[in-house]
Amino acid sequence: MAPWLKPLWESLDFANFPNAILLHGQSGIGKFSFSVELAKALLCENSNAAIKPCNQCEACHWFDTGNHPDFIALVPETHRKLLPHADYEGDDAPKRGKAARDDDSDSSEKKEKKNISIEETRHAIENLSIGSHRGGNRVILIYPLEMLRTDSANTLLKSLEEPPANTIFILLADRVDRVLPTIRSRCRHLTAPRPDREQGLAWLKTQLNTIDGLKVNDGDVETIYDEQGGAPFSVLSSLIARRNKDEKDELTISIQASRYLLQSMAQGAGMNWLDAAEKTYKAQYGFLLASMQRWVSDLQSVAQGGAPRYYPKHISTLRGLSKAANVQRMLHLWKSLVQARRHENHPLANRIQLEALLSQYQQIFGS
Repeated sequence: MAPWLKPLWESLDFANFPNAILLHGQSGIGKFSFSVELAKALLCENSNAAIKPCNQCEACHWFDTGNHPDFIALVPETHRKLLPHADYEGDDAPKRGKAARDDDSDSSEKKEKKNISIEETRHAIENLSIGSHRGGNRVILIYPLEMLRTDSANTLLKSLEEPPANTIFILLADRVDRVLPTIRSRCRHLTAPRPDREQGLAWLKTQLNTIDGLKVNDGDVETIYDEQGGAPFSVLSSLIARRNKDEKDELTISIQASRYLLQSMAQGAGMNWLDAAEKTYKAQYGFLLASMQRWVSDLQSVAQGGAPRYYPKHISTLRGLSKAANVQRMLHLWKSLVQARRHENHPLANRIQLEALLSQYQQIFGS
């Protein structure tokens, strides 16, 4: 478990655990691995709550092999690889949960879905009326909660209002502001802290040293760490994908697109915003928006005499741009970026939205 999450773990009372918790915090800081370990602890059959999960009982062994009948994970296709037992595929191994495995055989030949379907949610909720197989807890893990469609969220809400006996919901959200207020109000909130830079980098470098064939110097690690907003798990995933030369990895594509985008934005008034949008729009729109926000945030900070937080190595470029930037227009752009983040999953074409934002960015430096 990530060291910065241990205080949160130690604050949990397993003897009086709520029916639903909402774990939220920045993406890429270890919430998912924390929640999987939490699910395992809640299903552990060791009588001593102080040493859960025990990793010795039958329930723990079942969980580790992805076969625990009382654990259901609802995640979209794009996130199934995050499940610790994603490699265990079989015709009669549905309890991952079942809804998350029904169409795995076809998923490689079609575009991955980024939402949890209503069918998956209903199937999981319907099975809650049946008692748990082991006579203990049943755990439902849903991630990312904000990606639930409205109909799926309403189905979940009904179960949260009248939770079945011994059923515990572990709900994860990267953006808690996008979760329905009615769902938020029925959960106990747990905020996952982001590590400080020194702690996050130390953990990341320790993890990198355990991976064979992964060579990256400390300077590159620190640069990527800052670019990712201090999210060590995201950095680790991107470096592993780079080692594996996985050019189709969604995170790798987004990082490459983000770097091209920032190279274009560094040109200020001379940027070709049409070209930048054309070459980056296929990446995750939310990822690109976050990169733009970080760059504009640093630009605002430098313009006001401060220091950059996310791109300290680009201080000279930011200083040059800040001298030519119109502060009022920069504030208007910031508002546009915040608004865009609220609707980043809107079906409107990403390319059109990027073009509009990049054009607005270029105008910051106009006379």
